[in-house]
Amino acid sequence: MPAALLAELGRTEGGRAALGLLVRDQHARRLVRLRAVLDAAAAAPAAVCPPAALDRLRADWALLEDAERADRDAVRAVLLHPLTGPWAQRCLYGLTATGPAGAPAVPELAADLAHFGAIAAAAAVRAGLTATCHLTAHGDLLALPTLGALRTYPGARVEASLADGVLTLRQGSATPPVVVRTVRRNPADDAGAAARSAGPAAATASDDPRWLPLGALPALLPGAAPVLLDDLDPYRTAGSGLERHGLGAVTRLDPGSRAAWAASWAGTEPVLRIGGEHRTAEAALLLRCLVPLAPPPGRGPAGESASHCSGTRREAFGAVLSSRPSTPAYFAATLVHELQHTKLSALAALVRLHDAGPAEAYFAPWRTDPRPFDGLLQGAYSHLALADYWQRYALAARSTTQRDLAWAEHARCAEQVGAVLPVLTEADTLTPEGRVVVGEMAATHDRLAQDPPPTGHAARARAYVATARTLWRQRHHTDARPRTAPGGVRGTAPGEGRS
Repeated sequence: MPAALLAELGRTEGGRAALGLLVRDQHARRLVRLRAVLDAAAAAPAAVCPPAALDRLRADWALLEDAERADRDAVRAVLLHPLTGPWAQRCLYGLTATGPAGAPAVPELAADLAHFGAIAAAAAVRAGLTATCHLTAHGDLLALPTLGALRTYPGARVEASLADGVLTLRQGSATPPVVVRTVRRNPADDAGAAARSAGPAAATASDDPRWLPLGALPALLPGAAPVLLDDLDPYRTAGSGLERHGLGAVTRLDPGSRAAWAASWAGTEPVLRIGGEHRTAEAALLLRCLVPLAPPPGRGPAGESASHCSGTRREAFGAVLSSRPSTPAYFAATLVHELQHTKLSALAALVRLHDAGPAEAYFAPWRTDPRPFDGLLQGAYSHLALADYWQRYALAARSTTQRDLAWAEHARCAEQVGAVLPVLTEADTLTPEGRVVVGEMAATHDRLAQDPPPTGHAARARAYVATARTLWRQRHHTDARPRTAPGGVRGTAPGEGRS
């Protein structure tokens, strides 16, 4: 990681070169992990991966290779789909963990391994192959990543035939087949390889109501990829511990809900641009799919309030899980917040930022529980970007209501970051790269202070953080600021930023 690019990322920014480096590294890791699934299956005992399951995996892998020879970019759009990451991690754990008497440690491992067939079939569809394969439904859906899903029954066996851009799904002679038409874009029409390998290159349609096409939101910038609105993939929250982080449950969208998401999205890009051109650019490059969540509990029948819930998963690079924000300003803020977690997690995978352990000992004003050092760094990083976004929004706002809302959000985020920066800057567990990042964060915080919020907002923010610190000390019977650093989902819970 070149020093100049590291400094950019430390400021919560990052141009195309810096973000491109993170993306390429994450893509390489994904491809290695996918190969590792096949190798782990071959090395697993027969009680964990029976010979028939291994033969099927190898057949699916061969189909994947055929598809890649036909259209490499089309296949990568499936392999690099964010939600393929949680599936691969789940398979690797199931294949390598030891259960009682050599049995699988994960009861769902057989279903997880069978899903590889759906991945290979989706790649073959997108590549325009002529082929036939046999698939198994996961739950009540047979989901083909990035394309859509067949509504069926748990464990259904389905024959998929691909020819001339038509996908035919048969569930036995007694059930009429489902015919799905695919429309492939000409790769020459795309602005670049990044868009081709990231976004939908095919759309699906069927007259049969059993087929559920996957929705997509328009690209944020010309030449960028559309953003999938994925409410069908069985691995969108599997193993995430969603409930522990205060997030709403996953939800399947009806036509009205899809229209509401599309309307919210349509107003987000102009507001996101107010936060700086770099915010729009990072969202266009990093965001691959949105996973819709149900509104937070207790927020009214429609969840219409400024409070919502969102989160990211390290293994699902490029995905943001979120309930639908109530306004474009909050939608943009959600993207700013969550994509900072995406950036910092990818950076930490590329270069070591600190050597701190997992001990949960730190006060974070956006949480009521003690945080590990890494969680403190992640939260400060994302809230620093939010403070920058809301300050820019306040300075550009034309109405008093919008200006006051933005200053209140900015003041709270800036005060929260200021409360933990001393712990981060004084930590002796930071690596040289980590010191660059934290130093740039501190400099950015100082820059934001040059345009302070109105006095009332600043006072309320200070009182908010002071109260949070007092309550934290009372609850945990300890000081809120340890003097030295000790040797799944990152979420934003209802009503408070959680990182």
